[in-house]
Amino acid sequence: MLTKSDKLEIINSKLRQLEYRKYGLELDAIVENAKATPDESAYNVIQDAIEEVDNQVSALNSELSAVNQLTE
Repeated sequence: MLTKSDKLEIINSKLRQLEYRKYGLELDAIVENAKATPDESAYNVIQDAIEEVDNQVSALNSELSAVNQLTE
């Protein structure tokens, strides 16, 4: 059975992965905008992906709060 500490470690690891992904996407947006003729469609796809990551981070933060309230 996972301990509270184990669960917190897993959630924090997932959050870190998502932060790396989001930063990578933000860099992709910068690169797309730096083109002589940025592809608006590609930029919109990147922005949608960033929004999806933000939603996932929010969900994990909710779970983090719930786990923090657990007693062992």
